[in-house]
Amino acid sequence: MAAHRRAAVLGSPIAHSLSPVLHRAAYEELGLTGWTYDRFEVDEAALPGFFETLGPEWAGLSLTMPLKRAVIPLLDGISETAASVDAVNTVVLTQDGRRTGDNTDVPGMVAALREHGIDKVEAAAILGAGATASSALAALSRVCPGEIAVYVRSEARAAEMRQWAERLEVSVRIADWADAEQALHAPLVISTTPAGATDALARYVPERPTALFDVLYDPWPTALAARWSAYGGAVVSGLDLLVHQAVLQVEQMTGRAPAPLDAMRKAGERALAAR
Repeated sequence: MAAHRRAAVLGSPIAHSLSPVLHRAAYEELGLTGWTYDRFEVDEAALPGFFETLGPEWAGLSLTMPLKRAVIPLLDGISETAASVDAVNTVVLTQDGRRTGDNTDVPGMVAALREHGIDKVEAAAILGAGATASSALAALSRVCPGEIAVYVRSEARAAEMRQWAERLEVSVRIADWADAEQALHAPLVISTTPAGATDALARYVPERPTALFDVLYDPWPTALAARWSAYGGAVVSGLDLLVHQAVLQVEQMTGRAPAPLDAMRKAGERALAAR
């Protein structure tokens, strides 16, 4: 009988998460019959108590908002990538009790771009300046040697993005959200905003758009992504990101590589279609 190993995704809210669908599909494809993957509603206040319940059967945790920064003091160490953005979305638990944090969002973004043939761009634009924007900036530091324009709504957000740019050693130009339509002419546009935030920009998509990476996956397509695709531009979706970062999580938690990307993507597509 296969040894029972556990993994889960934590966050608040968590009911919408596709992570269980993706990870379970990977376990099935890899023949890991003793593995389970669940979801738990956990906020920042409850996180330390949850960690106290973890036994040796636990292999890993996926973390979503609002836990990506709150988890860091509970860990024995974090990767260089996680440290670069002060965010952990993956915790690997060893049977001797060690807890190590990593960030698979950043390499997941890079992998999603490369899957669509985007290995390098001379300039880029980011829409929004929330938590995902710092990961986008870190990903762009690996594929964009030129200027990155970041469109923000407040001076506080602008200050945060300047700090991230300095830390990541990238060239950033801060721009006002009122001028966000100008971003759509960049060689690569990464939208990190909540649902509906970019809908008004759809009518400004140029006739020959280049590449758009929209981190949303539900609802999909967004108005911006739909118009972009209709005009023939390349579109990378939030599901692409979700699958690629989950692939890296599965490999770290199970020690099995490569994780079955195609099976995981198909499982995610079926789950979204059923919503």
